[in-house]
Amino acid sequence: MQRVLSTYLFVNRKLTAALVREVARAEVSAIELFCSRGHFDYRSADDARELASWLAGNNFTLHSIHSPTTRDFHPTRESGTPLSIADPERVRRQEAVDEMKRALDLAEYIPFRYCIQHVARSRDIPDQRRWDAAFSSLEHLSLFAKQRGVTLALENTLGEMATPANLKHFLEQTRLTNVKLCFDIGHAHIAGGVPSAIGIIRNLVVTTHVHDNNGERDDHLLPYDGTVDWNAMLASLPPEAPIVLELKEPAAAAGSSELQAFAETLQRARSVFEKFEQALAKA
Repeated sequence: MQRVLSTYLFVNRKLTAALVREVARAEVSAIELFCSRGHFDYRSADDARELASWLAGNNFTLHSIHSPTTRDFHPTRESGTPLSIADPERVRRQEAVDEMKRALDLAEYIPFRYCIQHVARSRDIPDQRRWDAAFSSLEHLSLFAKQRGVTLALENTLGEMATPANLKHFLEQTRLTNVKLCFDIGHAHIAGGVPSAIGIIRNLVVTTHVHDNNGERDDHLLPYDGTVDWNAMLASLPPEAPIVLELKEPAAAAGSSELQAFAETLQRARSVFEKFEQALAKA
């Protein structure tokens, strides 16, 4: 089982060498980089080279990146203008595509296999104009990614549009090459259940987002802290699918530093990986 941690855990702060060292202590083999310029300036060649050095120094690889969800006009901003590759307005859609391409250019400095891509926002209605816009964007982006050795992986997100069934139908109809799926377990749990969702898209899944919740809110909890049936989930996943933990930032306990809070969460993440491996060995 490949152990991967998403830097979404640190998305509200700048990614630093100290945080990468903390991740190394959790005995993961790779990271997924969340592309937000307030967290990591993916447009900066110097920052890319620095990250490559941190990864090499901790014997890590870059498994994947999560494409930007907002356009940040300044590197220190934590949020910006929402981006959507399915925006029916051509100018806004092209802005989104251009930003995704800037993130994909990281492959010139650090190789990675997958780029996780949202098709739409949670409030978007799945009308034909949006699907046509998504196809136009992905037709271009998939070729751009392939030239850099990267496969696009569409994520099932909350809302009516990017459900597992809709994503599978979209890929079957468009026959887009170099586009697969990232199975988000927490989102599937909220939307009606993990086993039924993975049954629909299993042959298209190349990577995952693994987190827990209680079936109502997108809490991004550690596995076993919510109500996902993890034994059933592990049995239903493709055996070669990497386990990518995508967790929210923990709240620091009274008297503890932020780094201590991260360290505690990462050690719990290590225990989760070990528990998963034991469950898979029994299966």
